[in-house]
Amino acid sequence: MRKNYNYTRRKLFLPEYGRHIQEMVDSLLLIEDRQERTRQAKAVIAVMGNLNSALRDSEDFKHKLWDHLFIMSDFQLDVDSPYAQPSREDLTLTPKRLEYPQTRIMFKHYGKYTQRFVRMINEQGVSESSARGMLDVGRYMRAKSYEFNNEHPKNDSIVRDMHLMAGGEIAMDMTELFAMRSEYCKQPQRNHKRKGVVQRSSTRKQQRSAKQHQRTK
Repeated sequence: MRKNYNYTRRKLFLPEYGRHIQEMVDSLLLIEDRQERTRQAKAVIAVMGNLNSALRDSEDFKHKLWDHLFIMSDFQLDVDSPYAQPSREDLTLTPKRLEYPQTRIMFKHYGKYTQRFVRMINEQGVSESSARGMLDVGRYMRAKSYEFNNEHPKNDSIVRDMHLMAGGEIAMDMTELFAMRSEYCKQPQRNHKRKGVVQRSSTRKQQRSAKQHQRTK
């Protein structure tokens, strides 16, 4: 007996509807009368809607079902549809290629926006607010430099990087930037001794102190 497995059959256009719905759509192509073909197509749409009852409340539910019907007919079904019949090109549009920014980051450990902030503050000119903003950026650069290099940077190196990111000379006074102090401190090393080792050392100390106390008596 010849067995009919699914892998030997033709590939379904929309497998989520199943092979029985696909056979119903194929039978529509064999109907010669256009009115009868349209009536039978509406019946198939009703069956497809029952299979996707969870999507009935969506606004374009009927439109999607008719699009799926045309897809399963390989765009060969000719019926009176309440919606414009789509073409293969309409449903296989390739998305446009995204244009990623190609801006060059001078110092990657500071980040792209740090470079923007330095240039923006420098363009504002000499003022109290711009000097305060440049000092805040300098502190941030110190923090990022410490995280990247694991050592405290020198203030003159931070100021030098600021000049390079600004694309030229910075007109404002940089005295406060040279006097910046680090807000990071090295964490004390944790004691990784095991609990049993600590207990043994404490008991030994107690025994020694007890022996010394007996000798004094």
